[in-house]
Amino acid sequence: MSAPWWDSDEDRSRVEYRAYVGNLPWGTDERSLKDAFADYFLVDACSMIVTDRETGRSRGFGFVWFDNEDSLSNAIQDMNGQELGGRTITVDRANQRPRRWRR
Repeated sequence: MSAPWWDSDEDRSRVEYRAYVGNLPWGTDERSLKDAFADYFLVDACSMIVTDRETGRSRGFGFVWFDNEDSLSNAIQDMNGQELGGRTITVDRANQRPRRWRR
């Protein structure tokens, strides 16, 4: 019997250290985003650029996961307002996604 949640396999009770990174240059890929935040103890291979479903082109924002609260806080403090690829990026704590019902 399946659970009524799309994401029921994930444990939502744990704390998630994830940052939203906005105003990214269109040419930014996951590797360059990860490299930009490498000094802040990223969780291995956990950066994501959000892309448009139709075109596959970047939507100009992404997310970066960290090991702990201190790394996340330091990254937000140091990187918010910095330049990346010629654009001033926005870095803030990402909201935790609510559970979604199956359709």
